[in-house]
Amino acid sequence: MKYIMRTCVGREDYAEYLHQKIPELIELKDESFDPMKSFMNALEAAGDDEAIHLEDDAILTDDFQGKARKVIDANPNMVIQFFSMRKADLTIGTRIENGSTFLAAVCFYLPPKMSRGLRLYFPSWDRRDEHPTGLDLTIADYLKKTKQKYLIHCPNLADHRIGKSEIDSRRSSKRVSLTFKQ
Repeated sequence: MKYIMRTCVGREDYAEYLHQKIPELIELKDESFDPMKSFMNALEAAGDDEAIHLEDDAILTDDFQGKARKVIDANPNMVIQFFSMRKADLTIGTRIENGSTFLAAVCFYLPPKMSRGLRLYFPSWDRRDEHPTGLDLTIADYLKKTKQKYLIHCPNLADHRIGKSEIDSRRSSKRVSLTFKQ
């Protein structure tokens, strides 16, 4: 399993927190100020391995690795979303969704070969001009094209720090999970 964090300048404290939670964390710093390029680099770093992809502003539950491994072992061939902000998280809980609904890139799992598949798909993704920071939309479109579903796990094992987005300052600063438990 690879754990890959995308980060940028000014988020060193966030990155250090995640390194303490996951000592073997691979840190990829975006020095080009291009979130999509950073995501492509993360997919390349994962290669054909299974990987959990994280943004630097993720907050993780206690024993994140152990809890995530249990969920993955029960669903080894599915994309798994460990962060969500949907009302259905409270009313339905853990569930399988159509790939086209994939949203948010705070913390998610890609099974073996999926990172490479996404990396190879990206050059043909035709919505980059419309969504230049839409890496989650890239995943949604890939899952839709390949007719795959994904799992949203509740309670969420990751949350999103309250604060200004480095990717898009127009986003709400309070994009947080409804089910996260420390």
